[in-house]
Amino acid sequence: MDKASLIGLLIGVSALGFVFYEVSHGNFMMFYSLEGVLMVGCGSVSVIFMSMPLDKVLGLPGYLKRFMFHKGMAPVEVITLVNTLSEKARRDGILALESEMANIKDNFLAAGLKMAIDGVEPANIESTCRMELVAMQDRHKAGKKFFDLIKVYGPGYGLVGTLVGQVGLFGNLGSADIGQLGHALAIAVVATMYGAIVANAIAGPIGDKLALRSAEEMIGREMMLQAILSIQAGDNPRVTEEKMLAFIPAAGRTKLRKAA
Repeated sequence: MDKASLIGLLIGVSALGFVFYEVSHGNFMMFYSLEGVLMVGCGSVSVIFMSMPLDKVLGLPGYLKRFMFHKGMAPVEVITLVNTLSEKARRDGILALESEMANIKDNFLAAGLKMAIDGVEPANIESTCRMELVAMQDRHKAGKKFFDLIKVYGPGYGLVGTLVGQVGLFGNLGSADIGQLGHALAIAVVATMYGAIVANAIAGPIGDKLALRSAEEMIGREMMLQAILSIQAGDNPRVTEEKMLAFIPAAGRTKLRKAA
């Protein structure tokens, strides 16, 4: 579970719930508008289907899972594991790592080390791993794109709902029916509110978190790739560790060295 995502979600929901309660005195239905839901909700969904291939749209459960759960290896875990593997390869030879493959949970690291153990040329290992990185980055972009579309077009459809409500308001001025005027005005205001909430409290933060996770994972995989090539080259374990630490900000290297 990504604790930061959970904390942010709880704070946002609590703040909205408190404000809604204070304004409505418990009558939350005053914030409900079927027309606003259809306009913003269905409008945003239609844009997603028009803008993205179906297989990318159906990846929504995976996008949400990556937002709430982060199973990637932390830098200190990568460094600790690679140090162990590097020392064993230096001492017993790279073929000795065959017995350690079952303990490696990261598929990218396991696949790269397997190629190194099998004697694949370093250039081929690097090109294969980089193709994997490109494919992974493309998958991650689809997740961010999904929520970016909602962030952009959700408020736009909210604005459309507002304009529709205003048209209804002006159209009923002649009858002076306060009930109809109030209903039209409520549609106008609530549609804008829905669009703002969807963009700023849901889609925007999720898309930004997915982008950040993608960047972190790319750095982690690059660390693993350099470690694999270093182990295959027979480098001293300390050299392998320093190559990985090069991807860590200077302020965090001392802490990681101690932890590793």
